[in-house]
Amino acid sequence: MPSAHGLPSYDELPVRAGAPAGASWGVWDDDRLGCLNLLTPERALAGIACARRGRVFPLDLDLAEPDPPLFGRRSPVHEVLPRTALSSDDQVLFNTQTSTQWDGFRHERSPVHGAYGGLPEGEHSIDRWAQRGIVGRGVLLDVARHRPVDAAASDPITVEDLEATMAAQGVAVEVGDVLLVRTGWLSWYRGVDDSTRAALPGSLRAPGLARGEAMVRFLWDLHVAAVAADNPALEQYPMARPTDDLANHPELADPAASAAVSLHWNLLPLLGLPLGELFDLDALAADCAAEGTWDCLFTSAPLHLRAGVATPPNALAIR
Repeated sequence: MPSAHGLPSYDELPVRAGAPAGASWGVWDDDRLGCLNLLTPERALAGIACARRGRVFPLDLDLAEPDPPLFGRRSPVHEVLPRTALSSDDQVLFNTQTSTQWDGFRHERSPVHGAYGGLPEGEHSIDRWAQRGIVGRGVLLDVARHRPVDAAASDPITVEDLEATMAAQGVAVEVGDVLLVRTGWLSWYRGVDDSTRAALPGSLRAPGLARGEAMVRFLWDLHVAAVAADNPALEQYPMARPTDDLANHPELADPAASAAVSLHWNLLPLLGLPLGELFDLDALAADCAAEGTWDCLFTSAPLHLRAGVATPPNALAIR
């Protein structure tokens, strides 16, 4: 059934002739923005209304965290360049996905259908997001406070977990919200010793959103503008991706099959839903729990990087 606000439900997709099953291609006027099209001026004002006390919570980690980096990425290189006796410049070489990040639509293409909207990959770039900014109402679902999460294991956070957390917090997710999910992974990471951290790149197991079409349907039918979490991959890790040539897996054209392998393949190239990883949500969560409210003004200023694949979010939550 269509939603009350006129957006198609997941089961009504696709709306464009010839688009893949489970794809939102053609829902928006600008497919380069995907679900960020939901961040209307009205949603910005709804976010501003959540800034009741003026408390500011930066959500980005240090660019050098985690240390060592995960997924084979390189540590940033920072060089201070003296110019004169009284002035200096600096330059930084860093991977935009080593630390807190938004995954852009260039980051993951469908193994069968290509980039979001059927557009050439070069049409998707983080600078499109930077040109409009990301401002709206943020809602935190503190799953780790609601139920024990095994931060050292691939503990799936299910649709039922998210719904139960919303009910326990007494919070509703509205169309165009930025959904923030706390798994507790960063709290765990901060508490382990150096040897455990050093071993993570080769042995990482982490909690996250449960794979499967039920999660994809749930997130789309919430009609959030973006979703972010405090874990390394948003979804549970490791993923279940085939180890051989993806061309040998035509079954991945089925959205249910691809969602069982990796949520990234459905949320980014099919639904156009921006994904955030390694967001620092601990201080925000503590304040939300103390006040008994779970919303905030959420702002993010992506890097204005032409042809960029991903970006540090430069994100703030204001309450």
